[in-house]
Amino acid sequence: MDLERLPSGKFAANSLILTLSVTVFNMLRLCGQEGTGNGYTTGKKVKRRRLRTVIQDLMYMAARVVTHAHQMYLSFLKRNKLREVWTQIYLSFCGVT
Repeated sequence: MDLERLPSGKFAANSLILTLSVTVFNMLRLCGQEGTGNGYTTGKKVKRRRLRTVIQDLMYMAARVVTHAHQMYLSFLKRNKLREVWTQIYLSFCGVT
């Protein structure tokens, strides 16, 4: 996640950046783990996804930011094969069954 060197000379700023990076790291790991059980594979059976692969798959997904009824959300292509997987992961994070 490119945190070999911390960006600031201030201890408080570096503490905040490390706290946020730990949260993001854990969320991405959870996405990779949840996705392996939901069909988030490219062919062979895997036990976990690497963090870089999860980030790349998220960045390469085509989406459009849609505003409707004063709410913003992402709209993914219907034919995207990872659309359903990311939707299930998102709903499980939100606590919606």
